[in-house]
Amino acid sequence: MSVVAQPVAPVAPPVNTAPRISTAELRTALPLVSVRGLRVAYDERPVLDAVDLDLFPGEIVALLGASGSGKSTLMKSLTGFAPVSAGSVRVAGHDLTNLGRGELRGLRSEVGQVFQQFNLIPRLSVLTNVLTGALHGAGAINLVGGFSTAHRQRALALLDRVGIAHKAKDPARSLSGGQQQRVAIARALMQRPRIILADEPVASLDPKLAGSVLELLREIAVEDGIPVLVSLHVLPLAREYSDRIVGLRGGEMLVSGRTSSLSAGDLAVLYESADEDPDAAGEAAHAHHDA
Repeated sequence: MSVVAQPVAPVAPPVNTAPRISTAELRTALPLVSVRGLRVAYDERPVLDAVDLDLFPGEIVALLGASGSGKSTLMKSLTGFAPVSAGSVRVAGHDLTNLGRGELRGLRSEVGQVFQQFNLIPRLSVLTNVLTGALHGAGAINLVGGFSTAHRQRALALLDRVGIAHKAKDPARSLSGGQQQRVAIARALMQRPRIILADEPVASLDPKLAGSVLELLREIAVEDGIPVLVSLHVLPLAREYSDRIVGLRGGEMLVSGRTSSLSAGDLAVLYESADEDPDAAGEAAHAHHDA
């Protein structure tokens, strides 16, 4: 009697052991973000000048620089919120410099964003906050008709993925800082983004919680093939959790390379003449947040 082998369901890797994507794997893919010669100026004062940047599927890239170096402006330029005076910005196959308002709104629905202050609606439940991610690019009809069962199931699955499904019915204001940031990440994933931009997402968290949030972003990058650009102030976190590091000083890209190949000296140039200690930045804010 012959025995037919039954298919075995794939087993997901343990949460904290997602394989790091290799340089070879990155370079065989086309970049989802490609910036060339970017110049952004306000009142004729350059904030970014001659910036080049590529983001590839499955990698997490740390964006470093002192306050005022242009990090937030670079993030804004990737969603069309900064005035590009020269150069090109291509995101998910779209040239932002040639898009109208409606087309830009459509593009923004493909870019998940995570912010330092979480940007949740405090009085609404955790589940409802995640569901609002489905509104990006969907129009006002969802506000009238409510969310479908499929939307709710996906939102609950995402909350489970980020480790706080048990808080789904709780108001967002009842959560700790680390938990709120996980809700914000789940909300970003609700959009089914092609790219994730995280602007100082751990600046208000203590080092342990900061590491757990960055580990989650790294897992998402690897498992979903989504490039993640995360701006940081703390160098040890950038070294531990990023595949590559890019660094700005005075609006110019002075550092770009694999994290493993960059020394402390290479990165110190970003903070010359700055009044902040990059290894200690944000420490004062870290002390008041619990898991």
